[in-house]
Amino acid sequence: MVTSVKRAMRRRRTATAAAAATLAAGALVVAGLTGPASAGPGSPDRSSDRSPAAENLSPGLIKAMSKDLGLTEDEARTRLGNEAEAAETAAKLRKALGAGYAGARLSGDTAETLTVSTTDSSETARITEAGATPRVVDHSLADLNGVKKALDRTAEKADPKDVSVWYVDVKDNRVVVEAARDAAAHAFADRAGLDRSDVAVRHSTAKPRPFYDVRGGDAYYIGSSSRCSVGFSVTRGGSQGGFVTAGHCGRVGATTTGFNRQPQGTFQGSTFPGYDYAWVAVNSQWTPTPKVNGYGQGDVTVAGSTEQVEGASVCRSGSTTGWHCGRIQQRNTSVTYPEGTINGVTRTSVCAEPGDSGGSYITGSQAQGVTSGGSGNCSSGGTTFFFPVNPILQAYGLTLTTEGGGPTDPPTDPPTDPPSTWSTGKSYKIGDTVQHGGASYRCIQAHTSQQGWEPPNVPALWERS
Repeated sequence: MVTSVKRAMRRRRTATAAAAATLAAGALVVAGLTGPASAGPGSPDRSSDRSPAAENLSPGLIKAMSKDLGLTEDEARTRLGNEAEAAETAAKLRKALGAGYAGARLSGDTAETLTVSTTDSSETARITEAGATPRVVDHSLADLNGVKKALDRTAEKADPKDVSVWYVDVKDNRVVVEAARDAAAHAFADRAGLDRSDVAVRHSTAKPRPFYDVRGGDAYYIGSSSRCSVGFSVTRGGSQGGFVTAGHCGRVGATTTGFNRQPQGTFQGSTFPGYDYAWVAVNSQWTPTPKVNGYGQGDVTVAGSTEQVEGASVCRSGSTTGWHCGRIQQRNTSVTYPEGTINGVTRTSVCAEPGDSGGSYITGSQAQGVTSGGSGNCSSGGTTFFFPVNPILQAYGLTLTTEGGGPTDPPTDPPTDPPSTWSTGKSYKIGDTVQHGGASYRCIQAHTSQQGWEPPNVPALWERS
C-alpha cells in the first residue's frame, strides 16, 4: 500500500541536496515501515586490551559498573575501551554511509560487537573493513526519525492519552510507541497521519515523571524549599561560570543556593515541557570544576562530551541513591509526563528515585546528559531518561568545563543577551533568540534565513519563547 508518507519520501529523494539540508527539520518525509530486515555476516571480534586513559578512570565508577552490570573490574575497563573505539567508528561510518545509514548499537558483556545498519547492501564490505558487523535493513535512520518527528509534532498540539514513550529502535529498525492500551497508540499514529504499520506498539503501564528533588552531583536549592542537583559545570563567554540542569527544576529568574545553603546563582535559561534543560549562572563565590560527585568512591573527572551509541554503558550520580549504572537503550526518545511531552531524551536502564532528578550521566570520562525523569526505583529496578548534554551546551552557547581548564574569577552579575530582530540572509544556530512582530522566538534548527521564513511561518525552524 502506497501511503502519503511514502509519496513524501519519493518527493524528498528527488529534491536538491541543498533544500533537503535546509528544510530537514520541517519536512514530514518518511517511508512506510513494513518488511523484514536481513542480518549481515558474522561479528568481528572487537575485544580490545586498549582502554584509553584507563589510569584516569575513577575507581568508584569501575566499581559501580562492576556491581550494576555484573562485570569484573577488568571487564569494565575493557568495555569502556571498546565503547570509546566504537563511538569513533560509528561516527566515521555515519558520515561515510550517508543517506543509507540506519544506526549503530553495541552488544556483548564488554561491548565487543558494534553493529552498524545500512539500507545499501553494497556498503557491507565498507562496514566490515571498519571493524563493525554490517546489517542490511529496510529503513534508514533519517526515515525512522521522520516518522518519529510526525509523532512529535502531533504531541505538540495535544499530549497523547495513555501513551508514555515513543522512540526510534535501531535494533529492530522500527519506531516504537509504548502505551497502556493498543488503541491509544493507534489513535496517536492516526492523528499523526501515519499508517498503523508505520509504528510498532508495545504495552507498558509505566508512568514516567520528572524527579523534582535533586539533579546530578552536589545538591542545590531553588527558593526556600525545592531541591535539585548540579548536572555539569560550564562556562559562558569565557568567564561566566555556571552549570546545566533540568528545566523542570526552575524557571528563568529563580535564585539558587548551594549544598551549604550559601547564595549561589540564578536561572538564565529554562525549557520545560517540550524539552527539559536549563542553565544556572553562579556568582564569584563558586568555581566550576570538571568533576562529578562520586559519593564516597572518589570524584569522577569529566574530560569531554563524546556521545555514546545505543548499547553502551552509562552511569548516573544522584544524591538520593548515589552511583548506579546501566545501558543506553534508545536515543531520540519522546516521553509524556503529567506536565507534558518531552522530546529528544535518551532512554536508559539506569534506576533512579525522586531526589535523583537531574543527576549527571557519564560514560567513562565523557559527559552524556542530565536526568529528566523515569519510572520504577532502585529496589525493584526502573527506567530513566536523560537529556543529552551537547544540545544544552549548543542551545545556550555554553562550554563544558573539562580537565585541564576552567573558569577563573567569574563575574558576580551574569551576562544578559537581549534578542536581536529577525532578518533575512543571516545564519542562525540552535538556541539563538530573535524578536519578530513583538514576540520572542528561539531557533530549533540551524539555517540561513530567507524571505518567507519569518519565525511565525516556519514552526520547524522557530518556536515561540
